[in-house]
Amino acid sequence: MDDSPSLPPPPAPPSSNSHKALDRIALQMASSLDLHIVLTTITQGLVDDLDAAFARIWLIGPGDLCAGCYKAADCLKRDRCLHLKASAGLYSNLDGEYRRIPLGALKIGKIAQGFGPMQTNDVLGDDRLPNKPWMQEHGLRSFAGYPLVFRGDVLGVIAMFGRRALASDECERLATFAHQAAIAIKNAQLFAEVEQLKNRLEEENFYLREEVKSQHNFEEIIGESPSLMAVLQQIEQVAPTDSTVLIRGDTGTGKELLARAIHNHSRRKARSLVKVNCGAIPANLVESELFGHEKGSFTGALQRRIGRFELADGGTIFLDEVGELPLDTQVKLLRVLQEREVERIGSGHSTKVDVRIIAATNRDLHAAVKAGSFRADLLYRLNVFPIDVPPLSARASDIPLLVNRFVAKFSHKIGKKIDGLSESTMERLMRYAWPGNIRELENVIERATILSKGPLLQISDVMLQGNTAPAQTVADSLEEVERSHILRILQDVNWVIEGKRGAATRLELHPNTLRSRMQKLGIKKPPPTT
Repeated sequence: MDDSPSLPPPPAPPSSNSHKALDRIALQMASSLDLHIVLTTITQGLVDDLDAAFARIWLIGPGDLCAGCYKAADCLKRDRCLHLKASAGLYSNLDGEYRRIPLGALKIGKIAQGFGPMQTNDVLGDDRLPNKPWMQEHGLRSFAGYPLVFRGDVLGVIAMFGRRALASDECERLATFAHQAAIAIKNAQLFAEVEQLKNRLEEENFYLREEVKSQHNFEEIIGESPSLMAVLQQIEQVAPTDSTVLIRGDTGTGKELLARAIHNHSRRKARSLVKVNCGAIPANLVESELFGHEKGSFTGALQRRIGRFELADGGTIFLDEVGELPLDTQVKLLRVLQEREVERIGSGHSTKVDVRIIAATNRDLHAAVKAGSFRADLLYRLNVFPIDVPPLSARASDIPLLVNRFVAKFSHKIGKKIDGLSESTMERLMRYAWPGNIRELENVIERATILSKGPLLQISDVMLQGNTAPAQTVADSLEEVERSHILRILQDVNWVIEGKRGAATRLELHPNTLRSRMQKLGIKKPPPTT
């Protein structure tokens, strides 16, 4: 019996160890459906378990950074390129010069374009690999790059540099590993798409439920006045296009209804019209509401939320009261208009969106630009196709039609039989200035219906006067107060400007000065009623 001590088993050959390492990495990457985790597991696994000095993965994506791409001259179509998505070893930064590689450029682009995999154990002597000083500095000896192919479609490229030579069976195993990696990456991409669709559906359902809860002031555009017909003609012209529209008009004139009409007559009508009241969102939440946020990006962000722009993808977003946006949010909105992409708070990447923008305001945005509260470049982007909504005082001939509509609406809602209004009452309504426009008219008819004791509505001057006080106290600016006051005086004097009984005398202004103020404030004499 030999009592000599036994010798330890000989170390396993590198190729055997590498096969086991690749099996471990493949098992780990297949256990996750998070794309970031899958990519990190692959690249970091090659560095930690396979002794790779450097490992990276590029995935094919849209051409998006062409202006700053150092190989842009080699890119012909610029519609697709390779995006650097994971990096481990010598460099983990994803923002270097190789963050985008055109298809067909460099060794990586050629692999993606169908030139096949590439392996070499002589990186310094291989003419296909540039930057020899960098490879010599880091002691690199081998390179292996493989296309990531799933069912015939190239998803991207996986590549690694090593400080030792690769055996032939290791290269074969790496080719199999690249195929497994492509399956794991595709599964993660599909899962992300399903999650995105699920989140979008949830957000759409939530948004639609909120829309159902909110009561719109008007169910349809009502009127036959020349000023309203001119607006509707503008809608017919601009609706089929994708041009940005800026709707300008006083509070209560029905700007949201016009936005809905534009959307419903556009090619986007099958998708959502997403409404955002920019003046009703707290300043610290408006960016999250518009562009979304990632989980944990700020205190209270308990889960990822899709912003209204992503929710409106393929459809239309209506930015009501756009003049109320904070200046820092205006900068980001300008980027959306220019680049057609949004970036969630806390996210490191942008998302392309296909959205038609309709904005509305009751403010003079040109005056806001002069005052420094609104960006001039944003105004130019929004003001592609302006539509001015006439106040109710400029379309008095539409008041009987609106009154009949509101009487029918509220008599049914309240459960009273109302035949209408007396002729004298209707004349009083048509002479009234209506500073609160159609919304004020609707409120008056609802109040009169509630108080009615017979088949005819009774609307006294006291009821109208009591309705005007709040409208004067909530004016948004001095210009709106001035406009309302001049308009009321002009209506009182039947739009006579000069003379002892003219508006200029009552306002203690020179007639030419009054005309200049009227032009600046957008006050025009309404056409005669028919």
